[in-house]
Amino acid sequence: MSAPPRIPFPVVDEVARHCLQEEEPETVHIEVHLPGPLEPARIRKAFTEALRRHPRVLVREAPGPWYRRRYEWELTDEPDMEVVSFPAPGKDALRDARTRALTQAPPLTASPPVRLEVVADGQGTVLFLTINHTALDGPACLRVLATAAELYGGRDNSPAAPPVRPPGAPQGPPDAPSAWSPPARVAPGTPELSPGNGLLVAELPLPRRPRGAPYTVNDQLMVTTALTIAHWNREHGAPRRPLRITMPVDDRPRDTTMPIGNGTRLVEVPFAPEELDPAQMPGLLRRTATRTRALKSLPRPQLGHGATLLTAPWAPVGCRAALTRALRRAAAPWTSTTLLSNIGRVPYPLDFGEEAGRAGAVWFSAPARMPRGLTVTTASTAGRLHLALRWSRALLGHGDGARLRDLFAHHLHTTEATE
Repeated sequence: MSAPPRIPFPVVDEVARHCLQEEEPETVHIEVHLPGPLEPARIRKAFTEALRRHPRVLVREAPGPWYRRRYEWELTDEPDMEVVSFPAPGKDALRDARTRALTQAPPLTASPPVRLEVVADGQGTVLFLTINHTALDGPACLRVLATAAELYGGRDNSPAAPPVRPPGAPQGPPDAPSAWSPPARVAPGTPELSPGNGLLVAELPLPRRPRGAPYTVNDQLMVTTALTIAHWNREHGAPRRPLRITMPVDDRPRDTTMPIGNGTRLVEVPFAPEELDPAQMPGLLRRTATRTRALKSLPRPQLGHGATLLTAPWAPVGCRAALTRALRRAAAPWTSTTLLSNIGRVPYPLDFGEEAGRAGAVWFSAPARMPRGLTVTTASTAGRLHLALRWSRALLGHGDGARLRDLFAHHLHTTEATE
């Protein structure tokens, strides 16, 4: 019997593998709410077949000696274990599924590093897809779930055309704060004693914008996030400092040719303290649009040139892992303030057929390890904005999450100001 084919870890996967922590698992959580029930045998069959149709998801970490120069993925023909489970329904079923998504990462040693929980919720169903972020990201696994929906319901789940960005000539970021200045941190709230991440999800109205505005909803969400953290930090007596917000950019196609894995690149959007003035909203939105447009257009490795050098096989992985962790600790003061991951309009109907129906809400959340300690993830479905705030319990507590949600909703509304 021939050995399974292997592929070296890409840069993003290797850096994530070097920095794993049991107390704060690197998971991505996707939560899909359907109006009707799913048949257990059919959804298990459909999801397993979807995995086969996107074979890059069927991977496990290959074993190797400590002195190996590369981590490698082994590609498998079938899952190593049952991926789909059906937790018992009950009043705490959704809460418990969310908790598992934050605390129990699918192992890298078994294919695939993904888990799907199907939770009955009244007359409807909630799908919880938990992803080990070392191997895969949210958009890739949403593509797999769209394939499963099509196989289950027999309906077309092709992606919609991406929205067209308002016209405007690319420019360099105007008056951007220096990248050499350490950015603001999210001020501590009321940390919890237990380790790991906390999560709060909310449904909000999509922000309006004037017809022909030179900015997008993504720009409105970027401004909202900056204003929310600046407001939070003022409430907690933190000094005024520039903010830098990490923004994942995903250029992959959304159809069945979409490359599966960790496919986003990261850019950082800067804000000076003096420009975060809600009274000057139109100008702030225009400057943010110019910055995000320019940053998206720049060619750049996924994690920057430094990460590319760190993951070159010049030494055994164990040695490079120790160096990567040391450099991450040393660079902590220069780590961005927070991460905003805006999925945008969910491109697939996620239509599971007549009985189960179409998704009415889709939430994502990204890991929130310190020193950032807070991530903001947004997606829009059925004309509503679905917000997930995820935080490190070493920084914030649940009451802090509720306050940040309220601030976000308030500042989101202020971005609807017109000229």
